[in-house]
Amino acid sequence: MAKKKQTKQVKDDGLNPNAHILGAGVVVEQPITETLEFNYMPYAMSVIMSRAIPEIDGFKPSHRKLLYTMYKMGLLTGPRTKSANIVGQTMRLNPHGDAAIYDTMVRLSRGYEALLHPYVDSKGNFGKAYSRDMQWAASRYTEAKLDKIAAELFKDIDKDTVDFVDNYDNTMLEPTLLPVSYPSVLVNANTGIAVGMASSICSFNLAEVCETAIELIKNPDHNVADTLKAPDFIGGGKLIYDRDQMEEIYRTGRGGFKVRAVYNYDKENKCIEITQIPPTTTAEAIIDKVIEKYKAGSVREISDIRDETDKSGLKIAIDLKKGVDPDKLMQKLYKSTPLEDTFSCNFNVLIAGVPRVLGVKELLEEWIAFRTECVRRRVFFDLSKAKSKLHLLQGLEKILLDIDKAIAIVRNTEEESEVVPNLMIGFGIDEIQAEYVAEIKLRHLNREYILKRLQDIEQLIKDIEDMENILSHKSRIKKIIVNELTEVSKKFGKPRATEICFAMDINFEEGEEEEIPDYPVTLFFTKEGYFKKITPQALRTSGEQKLKEGDEIISTVETTNKAELLFFTNKCQVYKSKVNDFDMGKASVLGDFVASKLSMDEGETAIGMVVTTDYAGYILFFFENGRVAKVDLSAYQTKTNRKKLIKAYCEKFPLASMRHITADCDLVLQSSAGRLLLINTGAISPKTTKDTQGICVFTMKKGHTLVNVRDYVQGEFAKPYRYKTKNLPSTGALPSAEDAGEQLSML
Repeated sequence: MAKKKQTKQVKDDGLNPNAHILGAGVVVEQPITETLEFNYMPYAMSVIMSRAIPEIDGFKPSHRKLLYTMYKMGLLTGPRTKSANIVGQTMRLNPHGDAAIYDTMVRLSRGYEALLHPYVDSKGNFGKAYSRDMQWAASRYTEAKLDKIAAELFKDIDKDTVDFVDNYDNTMLEPTLLPVSYPSVLVNANTGIAVGMASSICSFNLAEVCETAIELIKNPDHNVADTLKAPDFIGGGKLIYDRDQMEEIYRTGRGGFKVRAVYNYDKENKCIEITQIPPTTTAEAIIDKVIEKYKAGSVREISDIRDETDKSGLKIAIDLKKGVDPDKLMQKLYKSTPLEDTFSCNFNVLIAGVPRVLGVKELLEEWIAFRTECVRRRVFFDLSKAKSKLHLLQGLEKILLDIDKAIAIVRNTEEESEVVPNLMIGFGIDEIQAEYVAEIKLRHLNREYILKRLQDIEQLIKDIEDMENILSHKSRIKKIIVNELTEVSKKFGKPRATEICFAMDINFEEGEEEEIPDYPVTLFFTKEGYFKKITPQALRTSGEQKLKEGDEIISTVETTNKAELLFFTNKCQVYKSKVNDFDMGKASVLGDFVASKLSMDEGETAIGMVVTTDYAGYILFFFENGRVAKVDLSAYQTKTNRKKLIKAYCEKFPLASMRHITADCDLVLQSSAGRLLLINTGAISPKTTKDTQGICVFTMKKGHTLVNVRDYVQGEFAKPYRYKTKNLPSTGALPSAEDAGEQLSML
């Protein structure tokens, strides 16, 4: 689309502030694609390249700037200093505010417990990764230094192993990458969200990562799954291991695996103690979810839950009711709470400035290539230094034969600027060597000093030959990397924190259904929405049922404790539950208020109850306007364990009554005008749609509604055909004289 320009003349009357501004009043139409490209793309690229995605050394720019600042502050070997000092110094490289810098340092610290091998040795309150509410103290109260393993990040950084660039104001240099001596990108977890992409790298055991890298260096066809067993997290937990699933993650860099909490049972106090949780959740989130499930009635075995986390570590305590099996309860909690959660992997890493999703093998190969270049540059740097030193010593060797001549040349030279040229002529050495000789202190112009220096020449020649051999043979460089990896593994390796459990064993546990005791019960449901469950023995010895004033029982059902319940509400919803979810009641109590028990929405109450064991039969909805909807009860059966279904019945018309039938039967409908209609439910076609409007069965006169529905009792009417009809809808009939008295007694 061509751009259009419309120029609007701006009058210069001395009052208009835009009169002398260039371009004021010009309206330009610009395609939205161009606007996005010029305005949004630079921001997106900045977030991807300089903020959210880690690079091959395992760090984002914010991590690298903080750690390098601490290194330059001497915090690798020196004492701890206030975190505020570190934050202030880091702003020379990272001018994004002290809060962001301190947050970064907290997540890298030992106290926060987010990394398998933390880089910051912290002192003070740094919060906890497993807690949402335990916030870290301000930077002025805490202290920090670099941890011992950080020495492996800066190993030979001053030997030109990596490139350096100017900081944001060109006042100092900072490294573009850190020359890490082990694959830190896989050792510590790293997540980030950029624009249009994200990164989520799980942590692995250091010893396993080093072993895998060594095997890949020795054999490029090595299967990483043989040595890199599974991810490992500082918080422990149990990883549900599936070999095929894990190999897919290793191959593609994408996928997910489940981690579940670790618990033990205190028999004395009848208490479950959870001491390790998945890395993707917090203790507060778990407690909130368990409480939610308890209120919903799906977890009834718990009497109390509390957070007992202290200085010794994480602990969530769950008190159990009498007779509860802790293992079966935990299987239920694993299914319905974050006690079992999925870690989603997305190994997105910046490689040479390009974001790439790599498998574990590819990622290690890229690291090996990166580390190979670091070692090569280090050897080349040492070689250059050694050659320079050898060159100087060879010049010193030439003056050894006649030190007095060198002194005489210096003494007899009239101008200082002629000293170096005269030494060059007198001994046949170059300018660099002559400068070195000229700078020797007077106290060092003795044979002993010079002989000691010359003793290094032979060793330097051997070292130079060795370093040149290393640079010309890649196998020598690989051997150096292998030795360094072995040393790191031996020095910093530790046992796995996360236990590996096989998926087949876990699936077997999950497949075990909860055992529900089965015994006969009688259920009562009242007009006000109260529910009671009473055993036949208790019912025989009890007196009159206690009800709320003005309330009445509208449904009495004899069934078993394994039956399922469907409670229909005044907001056209149905809540599913089980008879077993309700406590045993007595005739002398009001019972459970269903709306509260099932955590219904505000203002919602149960108006009807259906009891079933197999979802057989139909449910009939009778509306005040005379329409009837016949819905197959199986329409409310779900494969998943859903607790609430919306659009349970038609919301367009007021509901007069509802009735569950297992087979077609005769029913008597009565209108507010006193008319009666006798129908067989077989005349109404069933529907599979829950909120169907049904069909018009009873034609109502203006101002009248359907008020009552009841079962037809054989012999109730003297002439039943009087109230029947061949065609629907029907207006029904007024009671005959012989039926009028009977009707009055029923009403």
